[in-house]
Amino acid sequence: MNNGTLRIKRRGEDGSRVISVRVREDTLAELDRLAAESNYSRNELINLILQYGLTHIEIEP
Repeated sequence: MNNGTLRIKRRGEDGSRVISVRVREDTLAELDRLAAESNYSRNELINLILQYGLTHIEIEP
């Protein structure tokens, strides 16, 4: 039974970490354009693109 207590997790405990990256201005502008067009946040879009890239990358021998 809930006693009325609001329980929250500390930020970052969802498996995510906050990082800093350097991005070219034209790349950022394109990300922002795609985010607006797709109705995803910039963060969501970057994560989708990174996940796709990680699962489709092939390193040449």
